[in-house]
Amino acid sequence: MADSTVSVSSKTPAKETLLTPRFYTTDFDEMANLDVSSNVEEIEAILEEFRRDYNQRHFIRDKEFSDSWAKLPEQTRGLFIEFLERSCTAEFSGFLLYKELSRNLKNQNPLLAEGFALMSRDEARHAGFLNKAMSDFNLILDLGFLTKSRKYTFFAPKFILYATYLSEKIGYWRYITIYRHLERAQKDRIYPIFRFFESWCQDENRHGDFFAAVLKSQPDLLRGWKSKLWCRFFLLSVFATMYLNDCQRSGFYQAIGLDARKFDQYVIKKTNQSSQKLFPVILDVDHPDFFKYLDECAAYNLEIHKLDKSTNIFDKIKKFYYIATLMSNLVKLYFLKPIQTDITWTTIY
Repeated sequence: MADSTVSVSSKTPAKETLLTPRFYTTDFDEMANLDVSSNVEEIEAILEEFRRDYNQRHFIRDKEFSDSWAKLPEQTRGLFIEFLERSCTAEFSGFLLYKELSRNLKNQNPLLAEGFALMSRDEARHAGFLNKAMSDFNLILDLGFLTKSRKYTFFAPKFILYATYLSEKIGYWRYITIYRHLERAQKDRIYPIFRFFESWCQDENRHGDFFAAVLKSQPDLLRGWKSKLWCRFFLLSVFATMYLNDCQRSGFYQAIGLDARKFDQYVIKKTNQSSQKLFPVILDVDHPDFFKYLDECAAYNLEIHKLDKSTNIFDKIKKFYYIATLMSNLVKLYFLKPIQTDITWTTIY
């Protein structure tokens, strides 16, 4: 059994980089003025699912959590703590954004305000569960400190809709893929939190459906050449961020019996496939150059990471070269010919 007398320390938050989970804010007045009347029935149906709160009693720790996790190899333990921290930070970031949206939209747009309030409930539950898991390793994130100390990135409402739809959908595919793998290979389930991923991912999926329904009520965001450019941009941004992050942390996936590269490629393909039900274009992830360029980006990112702390002038030049080449590859990926979907929103509205 775990020693209840062991003290729990507050963990110093990881250094912010371009790849760490970010905190967002937006133009609340513009979001409040969104007219969703053209798709109000679908939004109401999703809200009814939120109200039922299927996972109200899901995130309850059982006796398996009382085991001592000191037995984990030190390297695996460190990788797992990092996974918990990043996941907790991402979920807490979602909670803060949705909470602020709900608070600011309450009087002007009560329908959207309720949706954001119910999603903030889910994200708070996820973040709390992850933070409690960290306490099993005698650490805890000071979420109040994070709220005050993190820099907030401003995103226009339409960018919030694109990016959050994709982050929720890719979250679904990540959680369900890990769950199904560990259901088959239980020897690799190094910690009980993975048993909760099946129901957990359904929260992510419903959140994604909510943002999809709001996007459908704004046809200008889903038709025309500008929308196609933005859809490509956010698809690539979300996919590349995950790929670079996970390849940098391949040891964690190896510890649970997964190949990080194959895992990410599967998740990217499934998320891209899901997006074709909404977006006017999706990325051609089966193009022979798509994962070739992403693999090169991941390799350059690892080299950049190695040189981060070096003050040597030659290392600084090398780092600049790697960053420039990585960015060049991302531009090449962006300009790969996309796949036009069969969605024609002009026939719906």
